[in-house]
Amino acid sequence: MTNIPERARSFLSVLRHCQVLGMTVEQADEHGLIIKLPYSPAIIGNPVSGVVHGGAITTLMDTCCGISTVCYLPEFEICPTLDLRIDYMHPAEPGRAIYGFAQCYRISPTVIFTRGVAYQDDREQPIAHVVGTFMRMGKPDAKGQLSRQIDGEVQ
Repeated sequence: MTNIPERARSFLSVLRHCQVLGMTVEQADEHGLIIKLPYSPAIIGNPVSGVVHGGAITTLMDTCCGISTVCYLPEFEICPTLDLRIDYMHPAEPGRAIYGFAQCYRISPTVIFTRGVAYQDDREQPIAHVVGTFMRMGKPDAKGQLSRQIDGEVQ
């Protein structure tokens, strides 16, 4: 398997909205992925209190769960989000970075199952819990086209 942190950083680097938000891969290994979302005016949901908009946390966690697939798959595959559920526990403290942690807990031939948390200081005190599923569409060929074999037939 190739270098997991390098694969995760490469994946994140092609997502323009993540670049605009300043997200960075902080850790990536066979146990999961941590992505940092720095605090900025672009993610403020309440201009009076400075509290981060829930959409920024959703973006962080969808990205984190999606990229966590590179920590577990032997080669890069296209894996779009099928379903994402986020339970918000409490607002993030304004002025501070938010971290997303995600891991894959089951991989089937067609779906990858992930879970994780958004937090600031301590994973045990999460801002939000997330579970997500991602469709395995296979890896692109040399021309960038997808072809998927299911039960021995090319789809």
